[in-house]
Amino acid sequence: MRVIAGSARRLRLVTPEGNDTRPTQDRIKETLFNMIQNQVPGSVFIDLFAGSGGIGIEALSRGARRAVFIENNATAYKCIMQNLKTTHFEDDAMVIRQDVVLGLRNIKEEEADIIFIDPPYHGELYERTLSQLSEMRYVTADTMIIVEASLDMDFSFAENYGFEVRRVKEYKTNKHVFLYRKAVAQ
Repeated sequence: MRVIAGSARRLRLVTPEGNDTRPTQDRIKETLFNMIQNQVPGSVFIDLFAGSGGIGIEALSRGARRAVFIENNATAYKCIMQNLKTTHFEDDAMVIRQDVVLGLRNIKEEEADIIFIDPPYHGELYERTLSQLSEMRYVTADTMIIVEASLDMDFSFAENYGFEVRRVKEYKTNKHVFLYRKAVAQ
């Protein structure tokens, strides 16, 4: 895996061995960042279930002002730390080694611009994460939440937490779902 574009372009990133993490493929990562390229520069980017940190590091390489990584796995955490050192982004990053729901409570940013969620595909982690995000003051009407999921994942439950699906980009094996807070009627 490598950084695709920006100041750390072509630098190789380490990834945890085994099947516990599932790095986003380079071509999918490139497509995603082409879609959000105008929102990344100057942004606060939060990478949840960060794995090796490849998505958040890509955001930093493309001009994000700050990235917050949350990862509970010890091996993956070490990979993030090593990758931040390799790319010289240690000063622009905060890495939280906790369960995502607890970690979200420890983010002190005023506003998050982009939040990327890529949990293990099976389980209740999507719902738990959106439930917690719905309570966080740094998630505003302008915060873009991008969820990586299997093609068959239904996100109609997001409305229960005050989010609406605004865009879906499907690939061969998975998809990115773009969520925003639902507008509150005045």
